Amino acid sequence: MASIGLFGGSFDPVHHGHLIVAQVAAEALGLDQLRFVPAREQPFKLGRHAASAADRAAMLDLAVAGTPGFAVERAELAREGPSYTVETLRELRSREPGVAWTLLLGADAAAELGSWHRAAELPGLARVVVFARPGTPISHSALIDATVEVPVVEISATYIRRRIREGRPVRYWVPDAVAEYMVRHRLYLDAE
Repeated sequence: MASIGLFGGSFDPVHHGHLIVAQVAAEALGLDQLRFVPAREQPFKLGRHAASAADRAAMLDLAVAGTPGFAVERAELAREGPSYTVETLRELRSREPGVAWTLLLGADAAAELGSWHRAAELPGLARVVVFARPGTPISHSALIDATVEVPVVEISATYIRRRIREGRPVRYWVPDAVAEYMVRHRLYLDAE
Protein backbone atom coordinates (compact mmCIF):
# COMPACT_ATOMS: atom_id res chain seq x y z
CA MET A 1 0.00 0.00 0.00
CA ALA A 2 1.40 3.37 -1.03
CA SER A 3 1.91 5.96 1.69
CA ILE A 4 1.23 9.51 0.50
CA GLY A 5 1.55 12.70 2.51
CA LEU A 6 -0.51 15.80 1.80
CA PHE A 7 0.88 19.22 2.71
CA GLY A 8 -1.73 21.88 2.04
CA GLY A 9 -1.72 25.62 2.29
CA SER A 10 -1.73 28.91 0.46
CA PHE A 11 1.90 28.71 -0.68
CA ASP A 12 1.68 32.43 -1.43
CA PRO A 13 4.52 31.99 -2.45
CA VAL A 14 6.11 28.61 -1.83
CA HIS A 15 9.54 29.04 -0.21
CA HIS A 16 12.50 27.00 0.96
CA GLY A 17 11.01 26.65 4.45
CA HIS A 18 8.06 24.73 2.98
CA LEU A 19 10.38 22.51 0.95
CA ILE A 20 12.77 21.77 3.82
CA VAL A 21 10.09 20.73 6.32
CA ALA A 22 8.35 18.67 3.62
CA GLN A 23 11.57 16.78 2.86
CA VAL A 24 12.28 16.12 6.53
CA ALA A 25 8.71 14.94 7.18
CA ALA A 26 8.68 12.68 4.11
CA GLU A 27 11.91 11.04 5.25
CA ALA A 28 10.86 10.73 8.91
CA LEU A 29 7.49 9.21 8.02
CA GLY A 30 8.78 6.97 5.23
CA LEU A 31 6.35 8.42 2.70
CA ASP A 32 6.39 7.09 -0.85
CA GLN A 33 5.26 10.49 -2.10
CA LEU A 34 4.53 13.93 -0.72
CA ARG A 35 2.01 16.11 -2.52
CA PHE A 36 1.73 19.85 -2.02
CA VAL A 37 -1.93 20.88 -2.11
CA PRO A 38 -2.44 24.55 -2.98
CA ALA A 39 -5.77 25.82 -1.70
CA ARG A 40 -7.98 27.47 -4.26
CA GLU A 41 -9.44 29.60 -1.48
CA GLN A 42 -8.17 28.85 2.02
CA PRO A 43 -11.17 29.17 4.38
CA PHE A 44 -9.26 31.22 6.98
CA LYS A 45 -7.90 33.56 4.27
CA LEU A 46 -10.96 34.12 2.09
CA GLY A 47 -10.26 36.89 -0.39
CA ARG A 48 -6.76 37.48 0.98
CA HIS A 49 -4.56 35.43 -1.35
CA ALA A 50 -2.05 37.78 -2.97
CA ALA A 51 -1.52 35.58 -6.06
CA SER A 52 -4.09 33.58 -8.00
CA ALA A 53 -4.52 29.86 -7.36
CA ALA A 54 -3.12 29.18 -10.85
CA ASP A 55 0.02 31.23 -10.15
CA ARG A 56 0.54 29.58 -6.75
CA ALA A 57 0.21 26.11 -8.32
CA ALA A 58 2.59 27.04 -11.15
CA MET A 59 5.19 28.21 -8.61
CA LEU A 60 4.79 24.91 -6.73
CA ASP A 61 5.35 23.01 -9.99
CA LEU A 62 8.59 24.92 -10.49
CA ALA A 63 9.66 24.41 -6.87
CA VAL A 64 9.26 20.61 -6.91
CA ALA A 65 10.37 19.95 -10.50
CA GLY A 66 12.97 17.21 -10.52
CA THR A 67 12.52 16.34 -6.83
CA PRO A 68 11.88 12.60 -6.51
CA GLY A 69 8.75 11.87 -4.48
CA PHE A 70 7.39 15.44 -4.58
CA ALA A 71 4.33 16.41 -6.63
CA VAL A 72 1.58 19.02 -6.77
CA GLU A 73 -2.01 17.88 -6.14
CA ARG A 74 -4.60 20.11 -7.85
CA ALA A 75 -7.79 18.60 -6.38
CA GLU A 76 -8.72 21.82 -4.55
CA LEU A 77 -8.14 24.00 -7.61
CA ALA A 78 -10.91 22.23 -9.52
CA ARG A 79 -13.58 22.91 -6.88
CA GLU A 80 -15.40 26.21 -6.49
CA GLY A 81 -15.63 27.90 -3.11
CA PRO A 82 -13.49 27.43 0.00
CA SER A 83 -10.99 24.56 0.01
CA TYR A 84 -12.04 22.20 2.78
CA THR A 85 -9.51 19.48 3.63
CA VAL A 86 -12.21 16.96 4.51
CA GLU A 87 -13.62 17.24 0.96
CA THR A 88 -10.16 16.89 -0.56
CA LEU A 89 -9.46 13.75 1.46
CA ARG A 90 -12.82 12.24 0.49
CA GLU A 91 -12.12 12.94 -3.19
CA LEU A 92 -8.61 11.49 -3.06
CA ARG A 93 -9.70 8.36 -1.18
CA SER A 94 -12.38 7.78 -3.82
CA ARG A 95 -10.00 8.47 -6.71
CA GLU A 96 -7.10 6.45 -5.26
CA PRO A 97 -8.38 3.65 -3.04
CA GLY A 98 -5.79 1.63 -1.19
CA VAL A 99 -3.53 4.58 -0.38
CA ALA A 100 -2.54 5.31 3.22
CA TRP A 101 -2.98 9.09 3.44
CA THR A 102 -1.11 11.32 5.87
CA LEU A 103 -2.23 14.91 6.38
CA LEU A 104 0.72 17.14 7.35
CA LEU A 105 0.05 20.32 9.31
CA GLY A 106 2.16 23.13 10.66
CA ALA A 107 1.75 24.08 14.33
CA ASP A 108 -0.26 27.17 13.35
CA ALA A 109 -2.76 25.10 11.35
CA ALA A 110 -2.90 22.49 14.13
CA ALA A 111 -3.85 25.21 16.62
CA GLU A 112 -6.95 25.98 14.51
CA LEU A 113 -7.75 22.33 13.69
CA GLY A 114 -10.78 22.12 15.98
CA SER A 115 -12.46 24.94 14.05
CA TRP A 116 -11.94 23.36 10.62
CA HIS A 117 -14.95 22.31 8.56
CA ARG A 118 -16.01 18.81 9.74
CA ALA A 119 -12.69 18.41 11.58
CA ALA A 120 -13.90 15.39 13.57
CA GLU A 121 -13.98 13.38 10.33
CA LEU A 122 -10.31 13.96 9.45
CA PRO A 123 -8.74 11.11 11.50
CA GLY A 124 -11.04 8.63 9.75
CA LEU A 125 -9.75 9.80 6.38
CA ALA A 126 -6.02 10.27 7.02
CA ARG A 127 -3.36 10.09 9.67
CA VAL A 128 -2.94 13.65 11.01
CA VAL A 129 0.69 14.57 11.69
CA VAL A 130 1.94 17.96 12.89
CA PHE A 131 5.33 19.51 12.17
CA ALA A 132 7.01 20.03 15.55
CA ARG A 133 9.62 22.76 15.58
CA PRO A 134 11.93 22.99 18.58
CA GLY A 135 10.54 25.53 21.03
CA THR A 136 7.11 25.73 19.39
CA PRO A 137 4.27 24.27 21.45
CA ILE A 138 1.89 21.87 19.70
CA SER A 139 -1.81 21.93 20.47
CA HIS A 140 -2.98 18.74 22.10
CA SER A 141 -5.96 17.34 20.27
CA ALA A 142 -7.54 13.94 19.82
CA LEU A 143 -7.54 14.76 16.09
CA ILE A 144 -3.71 14.68 15.94
CA ASP A 145 -2.13 11.26 15.56
CA ALA A 146 1.56 12.17 15.78
CA THR A 147 4.21 14.85 15.45
CA VAL A 148 7.40 14.87 13.42
CA GLU A 149 10.31 17.08 14.42
CA VAL A 150 11.42 19.49 11.71
CA PRO A 151 14.07 22.22 11.76
CA VAL A 152 13.22 25.83 12.48
CA VAL A 153 13.40 27.73 9.19
CA GLU A 154 12.63 31.40 9.74
CA ILE A 155 11.18 32.18 6.32
CA SER A 156 7.64 33.43 5.84
CA ALA A 157 5.60 34.13 2.73
CA THR A 158 4.52 37.44 4.29
CA TYR A 159 8.16 38.54 4.59
CA ILE A 160 8.90 37.46 1.02
CA ARG A 161 5.93 39.45 -0.32
CA ARG A 162 7.10 42.50 1.64
CA ARG A 163 10.64 42.21 0.24
CA ILE A 164 9.23 42.08 -3.28
CA ARG A 165 7.03 45.16 -2.70
CA GLU A 166 10.11 46.98 -1.41
CA GLY A 167 12.06 46.02 -4.55
CA ARG A 168 14.47 43.79 -2.64
CA PRO A 169 15.72 40.42 -3.95
CA VAL A 170 14.26 37.13 -2.69
CA ARG A 171 16.97 34.85 -4.00
CA TYR A 172 17.79 32.21 -1.37
CA TRP A 173 14.31 32.57 0.18
CA VAL A 174 12.63 30.84 -2.76
CA PRO A 175 13.89 28.51 -5.50
CA ASP A 176 15.40 30.45 -8.40
CA ALA A 177 12.69 29.29 -10.82
CA VAL A 178 10.02 30.62 -8.42
CA ALA A 179 11.81 33.98 -8.12
CA GLU A 180 11.99 34.22 -11.91
CA TYR A 181 8.29 33.36 -12.22
CA MET A 182 7.33 36.08 -9.73
CA VAL A 183 9.35 38.67 -11.67
CA ARG A 184 8.01 37.54 -15.06
CA HIS A 185 4.40 37.64 -13.84
CA ARG A 186 4.87 40.79 -11.73
CA LEU A 187 3.53 39.10 -8.59
CA TYR A 188 3.39 40.70 -5.13
CA LEU A 189 4.18 44.24 -6.28
CA ASP A 190 0.95 45.74 -4.93
CA ALA A 191 0.31 46.58 -1.28
CA GLU A 192 -1.57 43.90 0.62
